[in-house]
Amino acid sequence: MTPSPRNLLPALVLAFGLALVSVAAWLTFSGPGAPPPSSIGAPFRLMGSDGKSVSDADLKGDVVVMFFGYTHCPDVCPTTLFEVSELFRKLGEGAKIKGVFVSVDPERDTPEILKDYLGSFDKRIIGLSGDRAALEPMLKAYRVYARKNPAANGEYSMDHSAIVYLMDKQMRFIGPLNIGDDDVALKEIRKWL
Repeated sequence: MTPSPRNLLPALVLAFGLALVSVAAWLTFSGPGAPPPSSIGAPFRLMGSDGKSVSDADLKGDVVVMFFGYTHCPDVCPTTLFEVSELFRKLGEGAKIKGVFVSVDPERDTPEILKDYLGSFDKRIIGLSGDRAALEPMLKAYRVYARKNPAANGEYSMDHSAIVYLMDKQMRFIGPLNIGDDDVALKEIRKWL
């Protein structure tokens, strides 16, 4: 038995209506100029290098360049922070941009230590730290690898991923920022300012 056109009409109307609702929802929630949806990132609340609580909501309104590292890092972290500082310098003081350095070593990186460490870099870069319970969900949401490597003398280093995250003004992940090429990085940042 073949379905009659009369029986197909309600199904076609329903399918068309669902398609319209889906398109409307996508346009509403993504908006013009929004990055494609991403599963990277989530709400967080950590302690800022100024001793005040900082959440993802506090960072909205500016483009954010975010990096995860630690203050005892011998090379990657200070080099990355220097390169981000140079990008910010080239963008100028008026650029609506913030840098966020999230410590993967909260046991050593107190707000005071972060403030002192970040004093060597652009003033628009803030530090975030917190207890392990507050930090772990953020590391997971941003897909950050971080592991303590004990040394023979009782000290330790941290293995960690070294991705620089570019976030839009709503703290939505745009993509990794290639800071190895200033022209490419500046072009990408300027698209979102």
